Amino acid sequence: MAQRDYYDVLGIKRSATDKQIKSSYRRLARKFHPDVNKSSGAADKFKEATAAYEVLSDPEKRKMYDRFGHAGPGQFGAGSGRGAPGAAKVHTWTSGGAGGFDFDDLFSSSPFSGMSLDDLLAALGGRSRRSARKASSHAAGRAGRDAEANITLEFMQAVKGCTTTMELRRGDGVTEKIDVRIPSGVREGSKVRLRGKGGAGRGGNGDLYIITHVRDHPYFRRDGADIYVDLPISVTEAALGGKVTVPTIDGPTVLQVPPQTSGRTRLRLRSKGVADPKTGKRGDQYAIIKIVLPKTISEKGRKLLDEFNRSDPYDPRERVPW
Repeated sequence: MAQRDYYDVLGIKRSATDKQIKSSYRRLARKFHPDVNKSSGAADKFKEATAAYEVLSDPEKRKMYDRFGHAGPGQFGAGSGRGAPGAAKVHTWTSGGAGGFDFDDLFSSSPFSGMSLDDLLAALGGRSRRSARKASSHAAGRAGRDAEANITLEFMQAVKGCTTTMELRRGDGVTEKIDVRIPSGVREGSKVRLRGKGGAGRGGNGDLYIITHVRDHPYFRRDGADIYVDLPISVTEAALGGKVTVPTIDGPTVLQVPPQTSGRTRLRLRSKGVADPKTGKRGDQYAIIKIVLPKTISEKGRKLLDEFNRSDPYDPRERVPW
């Protein structure tokens, strides 16, 4: 099958600048690199884009390609044919792309061969998620791959932070116990980075990312940095107000309920929420008022309620829209 034109492969014009060639290749590498795209055919598209970039990013190779196309002599370099034993590997391309050209062989000899996506983008001069230490370690030997492990925390461990011990099984079957410091404020799906605890490599170990999962609490609920708790109060406390003890993640505290507090009112406790892992700034806690009636009412109580209704009549549905 005839090879595609390299300019078409990268989606650029024949007058494209070096910057445009590199930008197009970076875009295709992000899309089709085997580290991020496991779909069928993605690896072949990545190899095809890499082969195109190898030629078009080199001024001499590009000049030969513009002149001869895929039928050019050798591998856009000096000489042709197989070469003497021990000489650099040269591929002879024939018209129509058939014959001596081996696409996989070309890619395997590429300086990009075996690079992770992060290392590849770093080599192209762009930013990557890894540090410069890892991105530049390819020349001396690739750094080990990053790894992930899951940990399940109790609600208060995630909110307040903790140190816990994890057992990790390495690729060689050896189990290692490590102490993991969980910062305060992590939530479901947060990642805690442990430098150098990932896969081994000649350029240094990769990192280990601990993914946190958080169990529900019996009565606290969390929304971002804020904490919510339902606070049951009596009819009398709602009508007349009063001091009520309420739990917080720091322990019990006293909250002043204002007179004439309705159900579902939110009373705020400033800076009683979760501390931000980066800034240390704390959110708030909100007590959600729930007015609870007594299970039984005595005859005297009924009379008092009836007397209250006659002396202070009001319509709770006065402002509802129906």
